[in-house]
Amino acid sequence: MGVVIDPGVPPEVAGLLRANAPLLSRIRAGWVPPAEPPPSNRKSPSSAMLLAATPFVVALMGLLLASRFAPAGFVLLGTYVFIVLVKIASMSEVPEDDRPQERGVYEQARWYDGRYLLPEDFDQEARAVLTRAQKAIGSVLRSHVNAEGLLDDARNAVMLPAQEWEIARLLAKLSALRLEHRELLARGIAPEVAAVIEPLERALVNSEAAVVARVEALERYAGHVAEAERAYHARGQIEELRARLPRYEELLAESGADKLAVPEIERLAEDADVLERTLRRSVRSAHEAFRYLEG
Repeated sequence: MGVVIDPGVPPEVAGLLRANAPLLSRIRAGWVPPAEPPPSNRKSPSSAMLLAATPFVVALMGLLLASRFAPAGFVLLGTYVFIVLVKIASMSEVPEDDRPQERGVYEQARWYDGRYLLPEDFDQEARAVLTRAQKAIGSVLRSHVNAEGLLDDARNAVMLPAQEWEIARLLAKLSALRLEHRELLARGIAPEVAAVIEPLERALVNSEAAVVARVEALERYAGHVAEAERAYHARGQIEELRARLPRYEELLAESGADKLAVPEIERLAEDADVLERTLRRSVRSAHEAFRYLEG
């Protein structure tokens, strides 16, 4: 599982956060990107040394050019000019230490703090429940019957991500409370406190059961969609075979074998009708399960 994001976060920001889960974990742990230096302070040490040495190099070249060592002076001048040009080109590039991508992720993570959840926000039990919910939601949104509009694809696109976020939010809160509860028990509980602990434990169990019930409703919905998906694909295959039927009938008639196979071929039409009814029934069941999810 990856980063779970509130569907209200802008899509471009959500994509940035999902693609940088390890960096979000570092930010959560307190990492801060280095401050960006002003442009005037971005000269590297070698650039500063090069600028400081320029007067001395120019004076030396003047002496060489005025003496019998003029050829050496021209070589030194050409080498120095080449080094200066290379440095100027390198100074126009963005230094690696600036890390603009990391700073952008950091700023968005701080701005949308509380509207995304990381894998470490969930304990093992919660992670398993959330994975079930994400699998069910993904199977619905990726289905052909949803893409073809046989389901309410517009409401699915809005409601199912909202369901995922709400389930993840509750599981993260449940995971945090369970961790605190286990740490409390590990320190030892006085007999006088046991009576208070028991209702809290029931609250944790009942809350988990309520979240699991939501996930089971999603799984039932996904099951109805999967049944409609099977009928949809089977109907398409039958329709493809029916389109080829005249060619088979022509071949049978020409070969004189039509009396032997016509009843079998005609059954295709009956199968297509059965699959059409199955598809409609499956879609109706999916719609009913969807209404149950809405409460």
